Amino acid sequence: MSNIASLIFDLGVILIVAGIVTVLFKKLKQPVVLGYIVAGILAGPHFQWFPSVSNSESIQIWSNLGIIFLLFALGLEFSFKKLFKIGGTAIFAAITIVIGMMTLGYSVGLILGWGHINSLFLGGMLAMSSTTIVFKALDDMGLREQKFASIVFGILVIEDLFAVLLMVLLSTVAVSKEVEGMELLNSVLKLVIFLLFSFIIGIYIIPSFLKKFRSYLNDETLLITSIGLCLGMVIIATQAGFSSALGAFLMGSILAETIEAERIEQLLQPVKNLFGAIFFVSVGMLIDPIILWEYKFPILIITGIVLLGQLFFASSGILLSGQPLKIAIQSGCSLTQIGEFAFIIAGLGTSLHVTGDFLYPIVVAVSVITTFLTPYMIQLSEPIYKVADQIIPLPWRKFLERYSSGANTIKQKSTWKKLLRSLLRIVGTYTAVTVVLIFSWLQFAVPFIHRELPGIKGDIISLILIFVLIAPLLRAIIMKKNHSAEFQQLWNDSKYNRGPLVSLIIVRILLCMALIMFPVGKIINAATGLLVFIAMAFIIFIIFSKRLKKQSILMERHFFNNLSAREMEQMKSTAINQSFVNHMLERDLHLADFTVKQNSPFIGQMLKELNFRKKYNINVVTIIRGNQRINIPGGNERIYPFDKLIIAGVDNDIETFRKYIDQENKISENLVVPSREINIEQFIIDNDSKLIGRTILESGIRDQAACLVVGIERGNTSIKNPPPSTIFQQGDIVWIVGEHNQIIRLSEGDPV
Repeated sequence: MSNIASLIFDLGVILIVAGIVTVLFKKLKQPVVLGYIVAGILAGPHFQWFPSVSNSESIQIWSNLGIIFLLFALGLEFSFKKLFKIGGTAIFAAITIVIGMMTLGYSVGLILGWGHINSLFLGGMLAMSSTTIVFKALDDMGLREQKFASIVFGILVIEDLFAVLLMVLLSTVAVSKEVEGMELLNSVLKLVIFLLFSFIIGIYIIPSFLKKFRSYLNDETLLITSIGLCLGMVIIATQAGFSSALGAFLMGSILAETIEAERIEQLLQPVKNLFGAIFFVSVGMLIDPIILWEYKFPILIITGIVLLGQLFFASSGILLSGQPLKIAIQSGCSLTQIGEFAFIIAGLGTSLHVTGDFLYPIVVAVSVITTFLTPYMIQLSEPIYKVADQIIPLPWRKFLERYSSGANTIKQKSTWKKLLRSLLRIVGTYTAVTVVLIFSWLQFAVPFIHRELPGIKGDIISLILIFVLIAPLLRAIIMKKNHSAEFQQLWNDSKYNRGPLVSLIIVRILLCMALIMFPVGKIINAATGLLVFIAMAFIIFIIFSKRLKKQSILMERHFFNNLSAREMEQMKSTAINQSFVNHMLERDLHLADFTVKQNSPFIGQMLKELNFRKKYNINVVTIIRGNQRINIPGGNERIYPFDKLIIAGVDNDIETFRKYIDQENKISENLVVPSREINIEQFIIDNDSKLIGRTILESGIRDQAACLVVGIERGNTSIKNPPPSTIFQQGDIVWIVGEHNQIIRLSEGDPV
């Protein structure tokens, strides 16, 4: 009981201090995340002026819960499908940033004499910008609709994935105390297989489950189900030897592909805010102000490295990917901070006891400083661009302009490249799932079957069941893309293509034979020749079985239907081609969305009256109203509260339009609206009342005074909801609903 009381006491201290400090930070217009960290310092064991959380176990418990729900929410915003849509710019820039900043951080750590492990963790912490802070800063500054913002968000998506991978790799290195190539490669392969298997099985099962029971999933049950799935994946990930954070992030990314994703995000928002706050407060609790003062110079050095390094590597990566200089510098200035993943990686090092006690507070201090400077760095992007534009020689500027315009054109991919890329994706995915199924079967199912059916009978049953399980996957590995347009084109174009094409089929057959021989060899002790014979016989059955072909196609169709369910739901009734939208983003013209507030002056007006096209040079291309999507709306279409307007325009025009909306909303918010509260009251009709002898209809009480007679007490009788023809009499007690002032007038006998 004392432990529970201590836990509740600590939670109370955390939330009370966090509430007071964050309100103060909000008033000072500073990022709320900074307020949480300061609250953590005040509530932590190193600051004794206030009631503090002194139990380190409590801090660890709340921190772990915060990490789980924070990464679950990030996973919901992540979506693996975004990786295939954000384009080469974000991928190339993210890789450049991660490699560059890790190398830079590792080198600085060694120069400061912190050793290999501390330096390696430092490099990992400095490599990741903060999704939360960047999103909040761009939103507060009204820049979220600008073109560079879409590139920044794409980079952050890739960095989130790298951060999850990096956590696993750093854990492996920390445990082994050294970097061994084969062990590291083994860890990477294990991680990739786990991610692929969990994602594919999750997509195959969870969207179908949510769709089937959708009618039973109200807000309460959907929230509980989502959190249950999150914690379930946390358990699976930890049992598989990975972190709880990875499991939470993975389940979030799976649910991000379901049609309930937006609803889950909305329901999870309070939970995310609560546990996110607890996490950031717990981060502040681990900061010792004495250590910060002791390491003030390394903090300043690392802060400078983050600001300059992120700006340089981000801008360089974006520039080399084919974007204009201005976009590159704007994006680079937006990424000059470290945030939540730096804390998580620092906490990982602390929990594994492989990093020094000084590293965690140093990184948090650097994060606080860089977070504070983020809005100012974004504002400095324009002056930095102007200076760079003047410094860069004219021939170089012309080269960069030609390079950026040339990189944005659509390049024709070779047929071989398309085919090989598709095969690599298909073979890799199905192989990963098959390997996990085989290992899981050998570890869990085979011992159980042998206990129930010992001897050769159990061996045969085990082999038959595993073959049934993996047969559709093996068929996909061998047969997919053999009849595709690319394969047929290459086969018909040149006879020299036929040898490599046949070789691709043979390689896939050999791979499947190896996947078949492995469980057979583990279950029954057979000679190599017998293993090869069994594998060949099963391969022939796979290739020529029509029933298996049908089953394989149905399984694949089910998976891709689930994977694209959210997108298909969003694209219902839309006439806008998504590929056209993506192509627009490569130019100055792009799309942005604005939500109409309930007090907006636009409400009730028609588009032709507002005339946005003439005034601001933007076009309203879509209105989203609840589940209704109105594409290319006509001039007579009216605006209603909470409509989402999707507009097309260039950065400057969209920015001007946004400022106009903000200004109009502020004017509307500042208007004093008179109180017109409705009450239910009664009054008695006196002998001098003008209502005597008149019917309710003739009195004009409803039409002119906007009041409603709901009852009349007359003597010992009561008339409920009297008809309009009812005549008022002296002494009637009239029950009436309306505004207080109007009722007073009626009770005093004033004419309506």
